[in-house]
Amino acid sequence: MAGATLSPTLRGMLWMAASGILFTLLNSTMKKLSHELDPWLVGFLRYLLGALVILVPALRLGVRELWPKAPGLQLVRGLFHAGGLLLWFAALPMVSIAELTAIGFSGPIFICLGAVLFLKERMTGARWAAVLVGFAGVLLVVHPVDAGGYSGISTGMLLMLASGPVFAGSFLVAKVLTRHDRTDIMVLWQHLLVSLLVLPFALAAWTMPSAGQWILLIVCGFLGAGGHYCITRSFRVADISAVQSVKFLELVWAALLGLAMFDSAPEGWTLAGGVLILASTLWLARHESRPA
Repeated sequence: MAGATLSPTLRGMLWMAASGILFTLLNSTMKKLSHELDPWLVGFLRYLLGALVILVPALRLGVRELWPKAPGLQLVRGLFHAGGLLLWFAALPMVSIAELTAIGFSGPIFICLGAVLFLKERMTGARWAAVLVGFAGVLLVVHPVDAGGYSGISTGMLLMLASGPVFAGSFLVAKVLTRHDRTDIMVLWQHLLVSLLVLPFALAAWTMPSAGQWILLIVCGFLGAGGHYCITRSFRVADISAVQSVKFLELVWAALLGLAMFDSAPEGWTLAGGVLILASTLWLARHESRPA
């Protein structure tokens, strides 16, 4: 009953926050696996196992219901997402962690621009302010100019920056798909298509995972499918532009995870940026909850 009293935007923000927690756990697990296995293999198995995770409950609908009502859009989304992964993995060896984080979190800005241009969403000043202040919080956390020695624009930075609008295209298509398909069907086909498209890269560096690695990969399948399910539910109930500032909370979740698991206290930059991100998110939530 409590959830029914929340505005659609607030419900969308809560779904997005839940996805951030799941993706923070996913990224930590995948980072460990990527030190032991080829990253493309890890990415392929994460999406393939995620497809199996979502397929089991989806089968209760019947085999006929598994086919999407907008297969063309599903394919377009799969191509966008796989293309973003291709650029992201290509850039990975060429950029520092600080640059990776800062540029990677430019995604919400591209999504908000796309929502205005292609989905005709009403991008209010409050939403722009929350996204830009949240991104400023990210820059405070990673301070890429002096962390690791900023040395100008590199090929890796350009590739990473290019992945932002490509991933944004995937999420914008997902918003359109919520008008046609169920959430679980959308997540299922996203995982199936991405795993199929990245399969050639995985086969080129195939190594059989150990039993312990298979367990972690299965965990990744659950976390990834759950995270994308939450994101899709968020897009279904709210404007995609209204929930983007919540994406920056992933830095806060990552800091809390480090504190809980490794007793690693956040630095001053992290605390300052986290406070700014949290403040902008709470302010937007309060603003969006007011009657029109």
